Amino acid sequence: MQKYTGETPVLVAVDCIIFGFDGWNIKLLLVQRNLDPEKGKWSLMGGFMQPGESPDDAANRVLEHRTGLKNVYMDQFRVFGGPDRDPVERTLSIAYYALIDINKYEKQLNDDHHAEWFLPEEMPELIFDHNEMVKLARRQLMYKAALHPILFQLLPEKFTIPQLQALYEGVYQTKFDDRNFSRKLLSTGLLIKLAEKDKQSSKKGAFYYTLDQSHYEENFESFLNLVPNPNKFFQ
Repeated sequence: MQKYTGETPVLVAVDCIIFGFDGWNIKLLLVQRNLDPEKGKWSLMGGFMQPGESPDDAANRVLEHRTGLKNVYMDQFRVFGGPDRDPVERTLSIAYYALIDINKYEKQLNDDHHAEWFLPEEMPELIFDHNEMVKLARRQLMYKAALHPILFQLLPEKFTIPQLQALYEGVYQTKFDDRNFSRKLLSTGLLIKLAEKDKQSSKKGAFYYTLDQSHYEENFESFLNLVPNPNKFFQ
């Protein structure tokens, strides 16, 4: 493996960790690498930042080029700079993560780079330090989800409480008590109950809800109690 000696410039890249929700499962979007080294192996969506380009612009350009996805809001969360993280050149990577509704964006995906959705427990081994990037991005997602109702970005406009519970259980990789979760969720004052029911999952059906945007800012702190003992997930 080539070692960095200080005689060559340090390159700057961006990598995008895209989490999606299909209605019942959290998934991760990966692509097959199309160049050496590690050609044909699975990877996050990454690329080098161009001169005159901001990290945010680079992340959006790379994501659209590698997958076809555009207009996706991404959070920058960490710089990865291990001296041996890239076997070819000394490279810093600015990592971003995003939350999307898979059904909303599915038609944008192109087949040029064989982008595929994977369940976290079925994720293949990734190149370089991408496994570590995914691990830390999931920790960041847990942290933000415990403090703010950001997971609503993964839901369709109308959703059921079982769907939202499945989403939280997928993020935290744990099982929540059905009654307690429903009670805490409804007590936030952020949901509007609709007359329509989803009868695909049971004969009785589950009522649809939508997010009450008008009371979002004043009530979002009520989500602090939705996840029991959130600190245990960050150890």
